[in-house]
Amino acid sequence: MDVITTIILAFGMSMDAFAAALGKGAALKRPGMKEALRTGAIFGGIEMLTPLIGWGIGLAASQYVMAWDHWIAFLLLTILGGRMVMGGFRHGAAEECVAPERHGFMVLAMTAVATSLDALAVGVGLAFLQVNIVITAVAIGAATTIMATTGVLVGRFIGPILGKWAEVLGGVVLIGIGCTILTEHLGIFS
Repeated sequence: MDVITTIILAFGMSMDAFAAALGKGAALKRPGMKEALRTGAIFGGIEMLTPLIGWGIGLAASQYVMAWDHWIAFLLLTILGGRMVMGGFRHGAAEECVAPERHGFMVLAMTAVATSLDALAVGVGLAFLQVNIVITAVAIGAATTIMATTGVLVGRFIGPILGKWAEVLGGVVLIGIGCTILTEHLGIFS
């Protein structure tokens, strides 16, 4: 795989992480560069590991991974998104909603895992090609780090505009990503 193809693949794989990070950034109280980089590093690190894991799984288990990855991503993103929506409505009932300063590591890691399951399947697919999986995985991780960091920073500006509805919107975005992953894998609307 040439450099251009690797870069396109890397940024293509990072788009759902960007959307998820956008929602996460919007739900925070004015996240700074440190929080954006932290989120980007978590998303990027996990997105870098998943194609390596997929590569390791290889042919033997590929049919099982690809048969269930979209359902796992859908369930994780729907649960996380649902929790955000419910939290937003709970906070919406209060006089004044206080947005958190940062998201917990586990929440970010679960979101990153859910958005990177497609990279696991890509890793399995790359096992059939003659590619340097380490370089490809590092490219995917770097692109995801950039896109997730950017997503949080853009979300910073969207959050104050949306006010108490930012967390609800972030949850809806996660649910939407989960539904998109599911419909793409099931071939609905294609």
